Amino acid sequence: MFELSQLRCFVAVAEELHFRRAAARLHMTQPPLSRQIQLLEHEIGFALFLRTSRAVRLTPAGQVFLHQARRMLRMAEGAAREALRVARGETGSLTLGFTAASSYAVLPRLVALIRRSAPGIELNLREMVTVEQWTALRAGGIDAGLLRPPAGGVPFLRLEREEMLLALPRDHPMAAEEAVDPAVLDGQPLITYPPVEGRYLHDLVLSVLRLSGVAPGRVQHVSQTHSILALVGAGIGLALVPRAADRLRPVDVVLRPLRGTPPLSAELILAWTGADNPALEAVLAVLRREWPEPDQGGAAGKPEPAAQPVP
Repeated sequence: MFELSQLRCFVAVAEELHFRRAAARLHMTQPPLSRQIQLLEHEIGFALFLRTSRAVRLTPAGQVFLHQARRMLRMAEGAAREALRVARGETGSLTLGFTAASSYAVLPRLVALIRRSAPGIELNLREMVTVEQWTALRAGGIDAGLLRPPAGGVPFLRLEREEMLLALPRDHPMAAEEAVDPAVLDGQPLITYPPVEGRYLHDLVLSVLRLSGVAPGRVQHVSQTHSILALVGAGIGLALVPRAADRLRPVDVVLRPLRGTPPLSAELILAWTGADNPALEAVLAVLRREWPEPDQGGAAGKPEPAAQPVP
């Protein structure tokens, strides 16, 4: 099979129709150039040039081959350029898991930033609860995940901290208050996150209740924040939700901060298990450079475990 270097020699001679000028153009001497043309003709089985003592002309077959040779060289050069862009993280694809709650505020900002600062990277987005994302990260099903702590010993960037707010029906007696005493939850029905799929937020809500010394009445577990808010609006119970829930709050629900409780907040992190995908490296570089105060988990890419909710 012929080589790309032989094609380059052929194209140079075909365009110059002069071996000496073609050799000078290729920064080589004429004998090696002639030898490359001979080897190419031997490989393909037909003559490319008609040579006389005074002129060099392309054969009819050579004229057809010139068109194809140029096309093959363009393809090879294009493939090399594209591969280099992938290696540099200028293009490529990134599979990103995200929780439903992250799509309310952080995910749109993250996607907009990547499109602006790394437009050659294609994002493949997969909505998954945090537990599913950890499984997918370890199995290589996703490159990174936008999820809740703890990070479990993998590298991560902490992108967001959100205050936990109390969700009440708009007609609740305490809805008009600027801040609500957590005692309002004592003995009241509570709608909160499940202990497995939503473990992080579930434990965080329990922390607020324990620190406030209140015990709710009947507790119902619902996975998605928008469903929790819908049930609050229907008068089924009260709920503690991250501040981002305000973006999808129904008109019959109000969110109020808790008065006199420790400043516990829900965190959202971007975690990954490896950085062998150049597109991931590029996205991380953009986040470290342009995201408002990203908090790198651990030193040298080896994070400390994220803090657990206070029992």
